[in-house]
Amino acid sequence: MIISRTPYRISFFGGGTDYPDWYLKNGGQVLSTTIDKYIYITCRYLPPFFPHNLRLVYSKIEACQSADELMHPSGREVMKYLGIDKGLEIHYDGDLPGRSGLGSSSAFTVGLLNALNAYQGKMISSHELGMKSIHIEQNIIKEVVGSQDQINAAYGGLNHIKFLKSGKINVNPITILSDRISMLENNLMLFYTGIMRTAEKVAKSYVEDIQKKSEQLLLMQDMVDDAIEILKKGELDEFGYLLNETWQKKRSLSRIVSNERVDKIYSMALSAGALGGKLSGAGGGGFLLFYVPIEKQSNVKNKLSKLLHVPFKFESSGSQIIFYDQDKEYKDENKNRPFINIKEL
Repeated sequence: MIISRTPYRISFFGGGTDYPDWYLKNGGQVLSTTIDKYIYITCRYLPPFFPHNLRLVYSKIEACQSADELMHPSGREVMKYLGIDKGLEIHYDGDLPGRSGLGSSSAFTVGLLNALNAYQGKMISSHELGMKSIHIEQNIIKEVVGSQDQINAAYGGLNHIKFLKSGKINVNPITILSDRISMLENNLMLFYTGIMRTAEKVAKSYVEDIQKKSEQLLLMQDMVDDAIEILKKGELDEFGYLLNETWQKKRSLSRIVSNERVDKIYSMALSAGALGGKLSGAGGGGFLLFYVPIEKQSNVKNKLSKLLHVPFKFESSGSQIIFYDQDKEYKDENKNRPFINIKEL
């Protein structure tokens, strides 16, 4: 049995500039972090006693004969990419709900790719893990997704990620005093709106004509540099005000980035003492992040008492194999035996 653990992420600034349709022409950059909430992928060799050759368990249960038959796009294509066709059972468990703006889809791809490489006895670097996950999602599945979520999940940490016109991606960890990082963590609050949405649908609403959004995206891109300078100087309240600025720019990308319910929640938080915030991810719903001075946090909690508050900390490990125990002898003994269809007996 092998278990991978892969973190969710929060993107602060620059989201939208990580889509290849944008950065291959203009360059792009984001400031983002992974958090101590995780997706766990468990995979084990499936003995040849069952009427199915593959079993994938997530919000649904798929039992089939080959990877081609899987309905889950990432599950299907990661297995095909690695040449795994049968003899496997995979379980997915997450600390937070999917379709909520914290990069869960890409974290699944990264975590599964990491686990199945380990299953094949291979070690894979963070960079290779992130780049291969991008390739699978963008080029094989052909999803409208950016490139930061996969890199975040693979590397972990609070990072300045640069997307070059050449297609190269550079990951630069933010190096500031740990006390300042703790202060930033302590001033951030995460609330679940309860609105589930498909990130691809929201992204399509502005990515298909993304070059026409150049004014907003260039400003959002520049805010990454502003935010890093704020962190270096330690003027953390300015970080909160800047979050408000980037949210207003992001809202202008498409009419479905926000909605009436999200706008109402946002206004309530600001009236209670938040300095700024934003929807995490492409928009439309999911989690709202706020920067709130500690002395105002009880006010914000009371104001948003109908929402679930999710405390979190930053994490720095990225996708990891946290359990590895293969019954190699059993696998080797049975690797050439046909799978038995008990219905035919």
